[in-house]
Amino acid sequence: MTVDTRQTILSKIARLQAGGAPRVLDLFAGCGGISLGFQAAGFEIAAAVEFDRDAAASHGANFHPGDPRHAQPRDITRLSPEQLAEDLELGGVSSAIDVIVGGPPCQAFARVGRSKLREIDEHPEAFKHDPRARLYLEYLHYVEAFQPLALLMENVPDMLNHGGQNIAEETCEVLRDKGYVAGYTLLNASYFGVPQMRERMILIAYRKELGAEISFPQPTHYMKLPPGYAGSRQVALKLLNRRSTSGEPVSYMDPPEADPSLPPAITAKAALEDLPPITLHLEGKLTKGARRFDELIPYGGKARAGSYGALMRGWSGRENSDGVRDHVIRYLPRDWKLFARLNPGDQYPQAHAHALRMFEEALEALRRETGSAPRKGSAAWQNLRDSIVPPYDVGKFPNKWRKMEPDLPARTLMAHLGKDSYSHIHYDSAQARTISVREAARLQSFPDGFVFSGTMNPAFKQIGNAVPPLLSKAVATEMLATLRSALARGSDLVRPSAEAG
Repeated sequence: MTVDTRQTILSKIARLQAGGAPRVLDLFAGCGGISLGFQAAGFEIAAAVEFDRDAAASHGANFHPGDPRHAQPRDITRLSPEQLAEDLELGGVSSAIDVIVGGPPCQAFARVGRSKLREIDEHPEAFKHDPRARLYLEYLHYVEAFQPLALLMENVPDMLNHGGQNIAEETCEVLRDKGYVAGYTLLNASYFGVPQMRERMILIAYRKELGAEISFPQPTHYMKLPPGYAGSRQVALKLLNRRSTSGEPVSYMDPPEADPSLPPAITAKAALEDLPPITLHLEGKLTKGARRFDELIPYGGKARAGSYGALMRGWSGRENSDGVRDHVIRYLPRDWKLFARLNPGDQYPQAHAHALRMFEEALEALRRETGSAPRKGSAAWQNLRDSIVPPYDVGKFPNKWRKMEPDLPARTLMAHLGKDSYSHIHYDSAQARTISVREAARLQSFPDGFVFSGTMNPAFKQIGNAVPPLLSKAVATEMLATLRSALARGSDLVRPSAEAG
């Protein structure tokens, strides 16, 4: 550690000991799922870097309303930390930020070994030889420049076993070289009050001078995860050795166990039941076209005290009592009747089978009404079939569709919500539709007072890409408690004479 680095760390510690809120920089911020959780836990969201125009606009609108500088998209591969600090008037780079959060997109980690990570970190031009590592390089570059006291990285569980490689462990080793203690685990969002079974890798690191120990939040809810989720965790952990390549114990920590005595996980029905029903499409009042968020839809009643809906309406600092403007759905006229026929939990093979029966019923109805039906294979027969039966191959798209189970948390929301919503068909057959933008936000635990920029498709994409704010809040609360405990004990900083020069 250089003298300058030591003074920077001392200064940040002194500021926090004096009662200052930890200042957060959110990299690869999206619309702000991590930011919202950290803000709710007591952190200050100082800045963010996000490439997508709509997501950046959403982040700015929610965390720095009225300041257009914070709503601008920024390409981290072209933006230096110094330029970011200057653009947003953060002050000196090394003194401006206490905590860095975020996670480079998982593609950036593909097959980049530990030695390669160090090579890229030490030689900034090396990304030209392996562009997949460029985003990882930028994350490390920002850590090096801003010298945070703590950091959070979030990503998919596959980081633990990417082609037999444990990227999370290798990341911890690189961070240790930079003066951090680091650890990681797998957390499921449903254990933390999120009505969604979203599994994520969470990596936390603190400056070694703090003397802090890595810990993760205790679950607040319980459910028995379905085989697919339990299995994916097993796959991620399959090649996890308890010793690193250097012979040291790995930084992986078993996740805190969810006790069956805890309150049950929030279900899809509990998450959505207080939102106004949508039936305009069944009344012929929905047309094609971009879905904008310019119409207020009143709630139609109060949410039950203590319910999830009440939490989403009453989120501190984002209270909302009038209604929602983004309760809009896709125009899918071929499939509305099919949605009504599906049973909870049905996926595409079941949906296709239902559709074939509906087609046969339509043919039979024609025979009764007209005395005949189109000949099999004729143009009329094919047109009728196409108007009822989805065209996707049953063998290739088994998970493309799913009707949500009302008594379970939703399955993982994905970024392709921006292209279609068939993975989350509403459990209420009377509404016969896919979920709305606001319902997707509810399933991710975004409060109703959180606004999304753009139209329907960009908003769905932002939501699908986000970290659930309630999961983020749980992790942030644990991190803040760790920081405060370390600060209360006093810093275990090395003496200047040992590091000078």
